[in-house]
Amino acid sequence: MSRAESRPPSYGPTRGRPRSEAVEQAILEGVMKLLEDGVPLADLSVERIARTAGVGKAAIYRRWSDKEDLFVDVMRAAEPAERELPGTSMRDDLVVLLESLRQRSLAGRSSAILHNAHAQMRSSPKIWAAYHADVITPRRDLGLEILRRGRQNGELRTDVDPELAIDLFVGPLLIRSFARPEPDLPDGLAEQIVDTVLHALRPVSSPSG
Repeated sequence: MSRAESRPPSYGPTRGRPRSEAVEQAILEGVMKLLEDGVPLADLSVERIARTAGVGKAAIYRRWSDKEDLFVDVMRAAEPAERELPGTSMRDDLVVLLESLRQRSLAGRSSAILHNAHAQMRSSPKIWAAYHADVITPRRDLGLEILRRGRQNGELRTDVDPELAIDLFVGPLLIRSFARPEPDLPDGLAEQIVDTVLHALRPVSSPSG
């Protein structure tokens, strides 16, 4: 945030003042629109955000201490809700988990926002740390829980490290989503990845499922 855009003293946090959800949503939507249009994070000035959202700069300053805090909330809002796991087997749960990631990468708006954001997040340790804690870690923990439950149920070899295994499942989707000019995410990819990896990690005596 430039010096010209630093918070005016009169715009300090107002304790006890109720937030307008409509105004807050308009601000988040304004940032999403700019990101969707490919505007770099460095160019997202408070003035530009306020103009796009149709609000005054004071409305932004009252809600976020700086542009990075606002950006973190935008990233949270852009993330689609996780799909409910069926709980029928480790394989089925993994397929749903990976299919959710595939759909997220294919979603037009959220994909454009997330691709833009991911390209810039590493330059801001604060944004990256918040995104990792609020988005990546919970999703990874869910995958680890699925694998540990599968190991206990005899669906996964006991010598398999869940930390490494979850990378084997998620890695192909991340590579296809972010390391290629155009995502290569066809229907059935989640099942294909899960079945391919499980072929190597499933106990020999386990049924093919």
